[in-house]
Amino acid sequence: MSHIVRVGLIQSQHDVSGERPLDEHKQSAIDKHLGMIYEAHAKGAQVVCLQELFYGPYFCAEQNTRWYGLTERVPDGPTTQMMQSVAKETGMVMVVPLYEEEITGVYYNTAAVIDADGKFLGKYRKSHLPHVQAGPTEATGFWEKFYFRPGNLGYPVFETAVGKIGVYICYDRHFPEGARALGLNGAEIVFNPSATVAGLSKYLWKLEQPAHAVANGYYLGAINRVGVEAPWNMGEFYGESYLVDPRGQFVAMGSPDQSEVVIGDADLNVVREVRNTWQFYRDRRPETYQRLTDL
Repeated sequence: MSHIVRVGLIQSQHDVSGERPLDEHKQSAIDKHLGMIYEAHAKGAQVVCLQELFYGPYFCAEQNTRWYGLTERVPDGPTTQMMQSVAKETGMVMVVPLYEEEITGVYYNTAAVIDADGKFLGKYRKSHLPHVQAGPTEATGFWEKFYFRPGNLGYPVFETAVGKIGVYICYDRHFPEGARALGLNGAEIVFNPSATVAGLSKYLWKLEQPAHAVANGYYLGAINRVGVEAPWNMGEFYGESYLVDPRGQFVAMGSPDQSEVVIGDADLNVVREVRNTWQFYRDRRPETYQRLTDL
């Protein structure tokens, strides 16, 4: 008997100029995403994941302390609490990426995980942070170490109403170690909310994450925003959010340039079937991998 979970992936263009007040950035993005969340619900989604830092532009394109004003406590901040109410209302599990404040001056790139009854289950903090020039000027890039501390919560997997869910965020996807840790921790579906432009790594977008899904025997939902964000114009966020199964086959794929809800069905029995066919966990040799943590 199949165990089908309908997955919703939300990709969106942030349509407010980078020069606008922070509260306008935030409210416009939240309003737009709420509409898309309800659209996902209307399409039968049982779990939905938003894009990285969903309630603003990808401000890491510059280094400016004004963006610290977008931070919130998790789960005590207003956005997490609002999304808990939405999850309870719709009966959907939700993965909500936002900018977390632990204490003043200590901030994380975080995703809150909320169960279908509105209960806050926990959070994942992005482990790997890029700090690299990209875009039209030397001042433009992925300057995440200016904004975030590296995550310190490991690679948790959350027991939800739809199954065991893990989260990896954007640049994390280039590191197979955390992807394997999520599998070892029991993940059946892993979400990777992202903000990535065409220039640096688009050729890896449909390569790395299907490989993680195959190597670890789980579904993977990859989410990317769309469009060009002013005033930085660092490149085009190319969307193409997708759900891939444990065999590396694409279940659903979004467009490269439209705000949309991407819907795909994950049969969690396929996870068991694939793991019973390809015994990667049985045949691992961790006693030979010491070099991986020597440096």
